Amino acid sequence: MHAVINGISMAFDDLGSGPAVVLIHGFPLCRKMWRPQFNTLPDAGFRLIAPDLRGFGESDAPSGPYTIDLFADDVVELLDYLEIDRAVVGGMSMGGYVLFNLLERYPERLSGACFLTTRANADDEAGKARRLQLAQDVMKFGPKAIAESFEQILFAEETLVERPKLVGEVYGWMIGTDSRGLAGGLLAMRERKDYSPLLGSFTLPALAIGAEGDRAAPPDKAREIAEGIPGCRLCIIPQAGHMANLENPGAFNACLLEFLRSIT
Repeated sequence: MHAVINGISMAFDDLGSGPAVVLIHGFPLCRKMWRPQFNTLPDAGFRLIAPDLRGFGESDAPSGPYTIDLFADDVVELLDYLEIDRAVVGGMSMGGYVLFNLLERYPERLSGACFLTTRANADDEAGKARRLQLAQDVMKFGPKAIAESFEQILFAEETLVERPKLVGEVYGWMIGTDSRGLAGGLLAMRERKDYSPLLGSFTLPALAIGAEGDRAAPPDKAREIAEGIPGCRLCIIPQAGHMANLENPGAFNACLLEFLRSIT
């Protein structure tokens, strides 16, 4: 499906019926990453909304500038378009940064928050420099510059060795992404806010999911979120890396569904 959202065509899937759950993909990915959840959540009685953020997947990729604020505004506009007042929102990696923004700026639109292999802290100066260099590289050399940088850190070591087909599929999503979206996403993440000091102020039901083999957002980052947000639940997924929902969908879905059923 497509809708005109804040002046761009946004692609999204809208599956099932029941309490709404919005899943926001990470960088440099797209909504296809939620494939293991496409049937599981609707079959369990939930309405799953999975958008492609601007610049990614099948959504338009304007020249920019891109910001985390803008990504969050797009999600809220999509909720308005779908006539959804409130939803549980889950964000993976970059999607988690969008979720923090939503919690701060649009808390009335959320009924719960799921932080999925993400982190609360902002980039340090070295991280910001890497983001800027990657943004320049992708505009000069194309999406392959990003795909080759991220392929190794998105998966657990055993996944890279044992599941080359899955790794190759995700690589294909990355090289199929518009360079403007990749550069824009990098610069948006570079300038994101540090939410670590604000964790204690969030009062919505929350879940943090980490993964044992995650090299991009180590499991301690999920623990920090869970310890900082009052009442936040924690799951650490075994035999999985940054793409925990794809690498170990059984454990991931069980944790997510247990949380969703407890708050709806």
